[in-house]
Amino acid sequence: MTEEEKDKVIYEIGNEETCGEEQPDKKEEESADIEALKKSLSDLNDKYLRLYAEFENYKKFAARQREDQLKYANETLLKELLTVMDHLELALQHSSDDKVSDPLAKGVEMTLRELKTLMERCGLVSIDAIGKAFDPNIHHAMSQIEDDRVDENTVVEEFRKGYMLKDRLLRATLVGVSKKISKETNKTETKEEE
Repeated sequence: MTEEEKDKVIYEIGNEETCGEEQPDKKEEESADIEALKKSLSDLNDKYLRLYAEFENYKKFAARQREDQLKYANETLLKELLTVMDHLELALQHSSDDKVSDPLAKGVEMTLRELKTLMERCGLVSIDAIGKAFDPNIHHAMSQIEDDRVDENTVVEEFRKGYMLKDRLLRATLVGVSKKISKETNKTETKEEE
């Protein structure tokens, strides 16, 4: 073997060793790239799932909003008609004493009945208050009335009727609420009786 052939063999062996060293580096780089891509894919998948869940929640919220809007679409109109109904009830109360206006009272009563029926079909429900416990969510206390015959905080008088539209308060009932007679009032009344 000549000197040139020896150098050529040594050169080829040296290249093989350096090539062998470069291959593990390439494999490490490729595996690092693969890991980075997997992490990136995982992050993007997580973002996608969160965005999808958020969008689904938005769709449900929008559907509930649309449903409520349809359910309570007549709220403003019914609120305005409550005043008309109050006036018709007052007209009936004032005409009950007068025999001359009896036919007029019957006409007003029929109109009021028809209006109540129409409003009930739209979801209006009257709130029964007399004899019930005072509930600040549906009653508005206008006065306190001393009364020992009923429990304290019981509605004993109704000044204006309250209404609900389906399950939402449309107008609170104006009420008088009972309270126990104070000891001072009892003493004053006892002294007056003597």
